[in-house]
Amino acid sequence: MQNVNYIKHLKGVFIQFSKDNRLNPTHISLYMALFQLWNINRFEEVFFINREEVMKYSKIGSKSTYHRCMKELCNYTYLIYYPSHNPFKGSKIKMLKFETTSGQVEVHNRPKNETSSGQALVSINKHIQTNRNNKNINKLDQPKNEKEVIDFFRKEKWPIIEAQKFFNHYQGIDWKVGGKTIIVNWKATAKNWMIKSEEIKNKETQKSVSQNQDNLKTSKNKNYNEPL
Repeated sequence: MQNVNYIKHLKGVFIQFSKDNRLNPTHISLYMALFQLWNINRFEEVFFINREEVMKYSKIGSKSTYHRCMKELCNYTYLIYYPSHNPFKGSKIKMLKFETTSGQVEVHNRPKNETSSGQALVSINKHIQTNRNNKNINKLDQPKNEKEVIDFFRKEKWPIIEAQKFFNHYQGIDWKVGGKTIIVNWKATAKNWMIKSEEIKNKETQKSVSQNQDNLKTSKNKNYNEPL
């Protein structure tokens, strides 16, 4: 269970929503449904979800819309999505933190109009209006140089070659996801890169093992009367 400040997280993520013109109401509805489930799961680092339940909470009626918005929230670095592709096993979600300060206090079911000190919250509309006038709206987030990326990958215990692959890939497409979508958190994008690289590695290992097993299979029912 993580230490998550319920109020500060929502405040931080709504400020980010106001700066991100890629989002539409469906993205925000889906995010809030996932946040509620995260709260129910007591802010576990990774938790399982049920698609039908999430669609019910978010009022999304189309499966294609659900999957599109889920993948986009992942690409926009609001969360990390682990699809299961198994109807009997739910997908997993890791919510990325958006707290505005380093102080973290775990909060559950606190009245929505109060902070931990009992003070009334400042209207979110004020933050939205402030950020609309901010010159740094949709500011591109990228590392200073390759060394910063290598240091980050080392900290996450990943090899230098993977850091160089990540840096060269995004440097070549102007630090945009798919060459189109502005990256607003390069470290979260790097973690997504690590997760996907690990998944690809595991799939290749499983495929190799499966092929070796197939090659070792021999038939016990041989007909020795057949000519060689």
